[in-house]
Amino acid sequence: MAEPGHDALEVITMDLQGQTFALEAVHVREILDLVPITEVPGAQPFVAGLINVRGKVVPLADLRLKFGMEQTADTIDTRIVVIEIDVDRVPTVVGIRADKVHEVTTLDATALSEVPRVGTRWRQDYIRFIGKHGDDFIVVPDIARILVSGAAEPANEAPKHDRSSATLALARPGEH
Repeated sequence: MAEPGHDALEVITMDLQGQTFALEAVHVREILDLVPITEVPGAQPFVAGLINVRGKVVPLADLRLKFGMEQTADTIDTRIVVIEIDVDRVPTVVGIRADKVHEVTTLDATALSEVPRVGTRWRQDYIRFIGKHGDDFIVVPDIARILVSGAAEPANEAPKHDRSSATLALARPGEH
């Protein structure tokens, strides 16, 4: 079930521990090889580091932690997908760590469906769609929702409080 007015969704596919995820291509600014990461003491493990992207400080998020996956060592295939999305109506740049980035592909509207109420291990509100591409299922996460601090629990756990009081879990451009 695609959003009204959409015939298809152009996405960049990536792996997170063997599961295929997709980020909407319209939000992707660039894909980077690994760069030096500055750890932020006391930060949430999900966004525990900062990277330099063309002279700008950008938070680095690890979706594996939000989806209850183990944090693993980087490999030669590890990439950082730099995206810009609106979080609470403010343009926000963030890097997303990926085990491997695959391709830009189009998911037909007929291949997109809502998250089933049973049979998934992740929080439904963290997933926009489940897409079908060939024989594979692709998870299209709701990145803006995942990035708010009210979404501090792993995506496989139920929320512990009302999200209406949530604040942003990472710095917006220009904030320190």
